[in-house]
Amino acid sequence: MALAETKSVFTLEDYLRIDRTEDERYEFLDGEIYAMAGESGEHGDICVNLAVLIGNQVFKTPYRLRIKDTKVRSGMFPPKRPLVKGMISYPDIVVICGEPEYHDEFRDVVLNPTVIIEVLSESTEQFDRSEKFHRYQLWNPTLTDYILVSQDKPLVEHYIRQSDGSWKYLFYENLEREFTIESINSRLKLADIFYRVEFDERDF
Repeated sequence: MALAETKSVFTLEDYLRIDRTEDERYEFLDGEIYAMAGESGEHGDICVNLAVLIGNQVFKTPYRLRIKDTKVRSGMFPPKRPLVKGMISYPDIVVICGEPEYHDEFRDVVLNPTVIIEVLSESTEQFDRSEKFHRYQLWNPTLTDYILVSQDKPLVEHYIRQSDGSWKYLFYENLEREFTIESINSRLKLADIFYRVEFDERDF
């Protein structure tokens, strides 16, 4: 990811103005704005597969699925203050329970995610695993599941929030595995998630 402009510190209002008026997508982290990287073919296939699989299972339920262009706010942003602290991100997949809660009247920044799924890429993996997940844990109390999906091998990592606030870690590897996202009553097969994705067998 690369800094969008030369300005050293942006406010949240600066970020929203830029993101909402330019063709590119950007993420916001503590006063800095980062351009979103393009996706590989594998990344695109996996995201579409997940959207179809989960979307079919949550159709006509209290859960709704959003992809690509929905932002999630992680941080306390009181209104009418030019704050620079906090994070606004673009998850690959977001599932919301019930009615979405929004940051403002534009209705493009969600406050109450239930499930977030990120398809890992070389340029974003470290951030997705560390600072981004830390912010989600700290500032998104509605989040029950954080799921990381590899695009280099058939591997899914699943973090599940426990009643005491800790997180349980599970991983599912190889195309024969399947798992459940209990918070949204969804069951997924890795063979379906990675449909049409070809792997080098030497990598796993």
